[in-house]
Amino acid sequence: MMKKILISILILFIGGAVYYIGQQNTPSGNNRGGPRIILVKVAPVISDVFTDTIEALGTTKANESLNITATTTDKISIINFTDGMPVLKGQILAELINDEERANLRAAEVNFEQQERDLKRIQGLVNARTLPTARLGDQKTLFEKAKADIQVAEARIRDRQIIAPFDGQLGIRQISLGSLVTPGTVITTLDDLSTIKLDFTVPEAFLAALKNGQTINALTEAYPDRQFIGTVTNIGSRVDPVSRAVSVRAMIANDDRSLRPGMLMRVKLIKNKRQSIMIPEEALLTSAEKKYVFLIQDDNSVKQQPVIIGSRRPGSVEILDGLNIGQSVVIEGGIKLQDGSKVTIINSAISPKISRDEASQ
Repeated sequence: MMKKILISILILFIGGAVYYIGQQNTPSGNNRGGPRIILVKVAPVISDVFTDTIEALGTTKANESLNITATTTDKISIINFTDGMPVLKGQILAELINDEERANLRAAEVNFEQQERDLKRIQGLVNARTLPTARLGDQKTLFEKAKADIQVAEARIRDRQIIAPFDGQLGIRQISLGSLVTPGTVITTLDDLSTIKLDFTVPEAFLAALKNGQTINALTEAYPDRQFIGTVTNIGSRVDPVSRAVSVRAMIANDDRSLRPGMLMRVKLIKNKRQSIMIPEEALLTSAEKKYVFLIQDDNSVKQQPVIIGSRRPGSVEILDGLNIGQSVVIEGGIKLQDGSKVTIINSAISPKISRDEASQ
């Protein structure tokens, strides 16, 4: 009895399976007896600005940068700056003890005044023919020597002054009042941060694509959401025989002083900016060495359209030949298609007819 029940259940199961498979293979509704309609998503063929880029790593440098040092040996008597202070060219930052030098300057000035008075007196006597002309020549020599003595005394005082050679921002002060400094002792640093130099290297294979005036985009982890724009100002005259790369320098405006020397930046060198025909990357299919897309036709069928591609960027492909702006291509469901397949579009992409009309306007 149990055996008959099991056989009956098995027969019912097999029958149900056969019926289910039959139903799956039977066209339904309006498709009965006609071609199978496949659901797809499409996207329009668009025109967009496309640029080729060369990526590299670079290091920032100040437009002008130096360590401010002493030029003679003595103690610091005056400090006129604080850490990080902006300064102007010619501004006196510190002074060494210069009492003796100032005394020498005063003596030279007094002597100059005396020689100037003597010169005027002798000039009058010579004109009155009471002194020979040779005496006037001797006095002119003494006058010029007195003038030179003042210049020498002033130069010795300047040697004891620490002066900013250009506009910029000071670093951390390295000396205190009374510190004994010698030639080469670092007083502080000075950087012109109004413009930042960005030095990086590019493989020699891209040498032909480089030119002065090219635009670069640079990113740094210090400001992850900000892009810095610069311009190539110099391309090295030599290729490194070890790395096979050429050095490139770009200049980046730094009005807000956000960039500092020594920062690491990711550089994108923009070249060959152009208007291109673009499609979504998922629309492109490959068979052997051929590239193609499924192009939507007016009768809701698809055409397998060969294309020639150019460069790529995340999510998009440049099309050099095979498509026109305003056409629609399949971006989802294409794996089920073949040339001439009927489709139903299930997203809100613009239909091919409307796109072509807009493209012709």
